[in-house]
Amino acid sequence: MFYRYHHSPIGRLLLVGDGDGLCQLLLEIDGKPWQIAEHWRLAGAELDAPCHQLDEYFAGRRRRFDLRLTPQGTAFQLAVWQVLQQIPFGQTRCYSQLATQIARPRAVRAVGAANGANPLAIVVPCHRVIGRDGSLTGYAGGLARKALLLQLEGALAPQQQLAL
Repeated sequence: MFYRYHHSPIGRLLLVGDGDGLCQLLLEIDGKPWQIAEHWRLAGAELDAPCHQLDEYFAGRRRRFDLRLTPQGTAFQLAVWQVLQQIPFGQTRCYSQLATQIARPRAVRAVGAANGANPLAIVVPCHRVIGRDGSLTGYAGGLARKALLLQLEGALAPQQQLAL
C-alpha cells in the first residue's frame, strides 16, 4: 500500500493505493490525523493519475473520473458505492432513489450509512446525495464542502445556496 497527500480547493486529501487501484480518497476533517499504517509507503508516481484527474475536476475540466478503484467494504456497501458512481455530474439523487436502485427500497437508512462510509470521496460522488426535500444532508467532510462540490458541478438550487 502506498499513500500521498494532495492539496485541493476543499482542503488536503489523502490518497491510498494498493498497486491495483485507488483504495481510499479521504478528506481532512477537523484536523483529525489520518491513520497511516506502518506498512504503507509514501507514493512516488503511483498516484499521479488520480491527483491529475482531481486537479482537472477542480479546474472544471473533468466531469468523470477514469480510475481503477479498489475500495474495501461489505457487499451492500460496494453495491451502494457502485450506484453512486452512476449519478451524473451536475445531478443529485436522494437516499430513497439509491435504495430503490439497488432493489432494497426499505433500506434507506442503511444506504445512508453506506454513503457515509464511502472511502473514495469525490471520485465516488457521495456528495451528490441529498435529502428527499432537496436539503443538503450529512456529509463526512461537512456541509460547506458538500455545497462547494455541488456548486462546482452546477447542482445547487438557489434555495440550497442561500441556506448555507
